[in-house]
Amino acid sequence: MSSPFVSLLVFVFLCLLFTTIPINCQHPPPQGTFIDCGATNTNTSGFQEWELDFNFISSGVPKTLNPIPDFLPKHLQTLRSFPLGDGSRKKFCYVVPAVPRAKYLIRSSYFYGGINGNDFPVPPVFDQIIDGTIWGIVNTTDDFYNGVPSYYEGVFVARVKAISVCVAINTYTELDPFINALELIRLDDSVYNTTDFANFGLSLVARNSFGYPQTLIRYPDDPFDRMWKPSGESYSTPKSVKDIDVSGFWNLPPLSVFETALTTEQENPVNLDLQWPTISLPNSTYYIALYFADGRNSSSRVFNITINGIQYYQNLNATTAGAVVFASRWPLSGRNTISLIPVEGSVVGSSINAGEIFNLLALGGRTLIRDLTAMENLKNGFDNPPIDWNGDPCIPPEHAWTGVVCSAGPRVRVVSLNLTSMALSGYISRHISNMTALTDIWLGNNSLTGTIPNLEKLQLLKTLHLEDNQLDGYIPSSLGKIGSLRELFLQNNNLMGQIPRTLLEKRDLNLKTSPGNILLQPPSPS
Repeated sequence: MSSPFVSLLVFVFLCLLFTTIPINCQHPPPQGTFIDCGATNTNTSGFQEWELDFNFISSGVPKTLNPIPDFLPKHLQTLRSFPLGDGSRKKFCYVVPAVPRAKYLIRSSYFYGGINGNDFPVPPVFDQIIDGTIWGIVNTTDDFYNGVPSYYEGVFVARVKAISVCVAINTYTELDPFINALELIRLDDSVYNTTDFANFGLSLVARNSFGYPQTLIRYPDDPFDRMWKPSGESYSTPKSVKDIDVSGFWNLPPLSVFETALTTEQENPVNLDLQWPTISLPNSTYYIALYFADGRNSSSRVFNITINGIQYYQNLNATTAGAVVFASRWPLSGRNTISLIPVEGSVVGSSINAGEIFNLLALGGRTLIRDLTAMENLKNGFDNPPIDWNGDPCIPPEHAWTGVVCSAGPRVRVVSLNLTSMALSGYISRHISNMTALTDIWLGNNSLTGTIPNLEKLQLLKTLHLEDNQLDGYIPSSLGKIGSLRELFLQNNNLMGQIPRTLLEKRDLNLKTSPGNILLQPPSPS
């Protein structure tokens, strides 16, 4: 009887078994967006053409590594660096078009290359964020000293028409964050489909092809260019099976992972204990998928699977058809041991071909769509919005946009804007009135032009500071209909016409309209 957390999928090979018609097993190239960060010319690296990144981000400085290591692929020879400045800039986001509700493998790539000079030999440490969810900490120090790039991979479902992927400062960040490449690869619906992607994402911990010491497996063997690293374990690696219809597996593993296996001696049915993954894990919940096949064409390789002594699956019959045993939610921490234990009567030992493990990430909330859209429109109205105005304006809270204060709880709203003295130019978008939870707007001492939009829908607004700008036109009479308004500063603009009587008659309103405007008092009532 299997654990209630685990499901077993066994798929019988049919296609090549019953037909002699040659089949083209070449996968078409993965579909998605491939961004060469900081590059000035498009290039073809690997199987795809890489796009320039300026269409996806408006901040940062493009740089080219110097010297360029011979082993580094072309799309990792440049990077985009994000100057810390005074530290007030919190996050820097790529906004990549996506298909709503589609599933994506997202891979970010980093190679520091000493880009900040000899005085700064250690790469910076910083956060990585997907939409409103902190994906994790980017620390490439060990890989950089070992002369290899760092790759971070996750699986997420697009909630809207774009996915934002951000690097962000944290308490450990002492140098400018950076990124070399970003990939969003569209996955089939069947891949990792037991995950509740409405509430969780997957962050890759390890993906290994056990008993495949020769090389890294990826496209064209893997249809989505997933990286299957050699395990480095010392078990024997006999030739396993080639004739498996991997199209029947939900996760669509590459056939290559079944060609060799880790196993005990063929005629010595002893336990196989695998220390995997090789790192110590934080206390969390994980998605685990283990892949098995047996090239002996017999029914005698039957074994139980335990993880840290806890039953994971019983009586697995690893046949030439292949099998994947997965757990969608399995608690782990520290160092972990997977044991394959032959059942009584087995005449051969256990074997395993490959494994994947992901940390299950609880998705952060997101700003209410109407507020998010309004903030995007407000940003588009400014000629020079704050440099960190990308991604979600509120989530995660520690990386909210500069000048933006949001509410807590499940329904996240923008409640305050303070962009005083930010040297802003442009105009105030009329869509600001859609953020109906706003209580305070501070836009004073900038260079904003145009008219004051109708803000009547902002019935919670208490403070409106628009002083010391270049606004023109009339003062909207609708401002007098905001019952909560207590402070309205409009001095030193180019406003004209009459001051609305509705404002003058508000006894509890602190109203400042002069100097700097050409305004008239309304005529006295007859």
